[in-house]
Amino acid sequence: MSAAVHLVVPAEVDDPGEPSGGNVYDLELAHALARAGHEVHRHRVAARGRSAGEQAEDLAALLTARADGEVVVVDGLLLADAAGVLEREHDRLAVVPLLHLPTSVVDDSPEVLARERRLLRAAAGVVTTSEWSRRWLERVHPGLAVDAAPPAVRTAPATAPGDGTRLTCVAAVVPAKGQDVLVAALATLTDLPWTCRVVGPLGRDAAFVAGVREALRENGLDGRVRLAGALDRTGVAAALAATDLLVLPTRHEVYGMALTEALARAVPVVASTVGGVPEAVGRTPDGRVPGALVPPGDPDALAATLRDWLTDAGLRDRLRAAAAVRREHLDGWDATARAVADALASARVNREAPTAVVSG
Repeated sequence: MSAAVHLVVPAEVDDPGEPSGGNVYDLELAHALARAGHEVHRHRVAARGRSAGEQAEDLAALLTARADGEVVVVDGLLLADAAGVLEREHDRLAVVPLLHLPTSVVDDSPEVLARERRLLRAAAGVVTTSEWSRRWLERVHPGLAVDAAPPAVRTAPATAPGDGTRLTCVAAVVPAKGQDVLVAALATLTDLPWTCRVVGPLGRDAAFVAGVREALRENGLDGRVRLAGALDRTGVAAALAATDLLVLPTRHEVYGMALTEALARAVPVVASTVGGVPEAVGRTPDGRVPGALVPPGDPDALAATLRDWLTDAGLRDRLRAAAAVRREHLDGWDATARAVADALASARVNREAPTAVVSG
């Protein structure tokens, strides 16, 4: 049995009404670490509807109860106001933030960078969920050592190819995910046959959702684009099993787990060339992209790419073939667990080394 790992996750991690890539990652990581022989203890801290300060208080109480020398991995969602908590425990515990979305990716103002730097310097190690975000943190925080443990996929049956007209977007309906860009692009394609299903929570930005619905009505698309709302993992799998193309017009993305979930079913993808998206989409061993990458926030470019897909059967065949090859080279969650375990081993060494933590 390997050393024990304490994993601190949002209390809502398995709420089917609020799915997210971060929640899936946390759950799969816990299972994969246990399969690898680690003793995994999962702890929950309520996040929804609570302030960063309240979350930090709960985290502080949880860490205080841990024995000296224990390793604690904390989901970054719970660390917004936790720098002081990590500083107090620095010499006693090996606390490792697991950052699904570094704060500075969204806001790289000096104040935010300073808060993030203080937090990460108080940690025994830092793990990000993409190579892109690892490079980002090491660039904006020179001297910081960061490990990456990208998400993986479960094996899944390949989706039977259709006529190309079934489009799906899997993402929470919020500005960052770009469904407004998708609607603007689709509004120029009404001369072609297609349907689109948007799968993802609708309750995170009511004003944005209302704007998307209004754009659908104004463009006569409300009968062709369905906002399906949040689905559990079984529902998402069923949606991907009935789609021809995954579309993710995101404005920023650390990785994009929906992309690899689609590729695991040999479904090609169209996504924004932003952040860690190219890493998730990847290439075949001979260099082919299993889909297409377009500039973020550019409905014209997205529309042109979708028109090509819908009108060119040869292109569809080529992208499907590339997706089928990419499917065979996707990592399983055991690879993610190995990367995290290696990072935790380094964190134990770092904790034992004499270091100074400077507040502020």
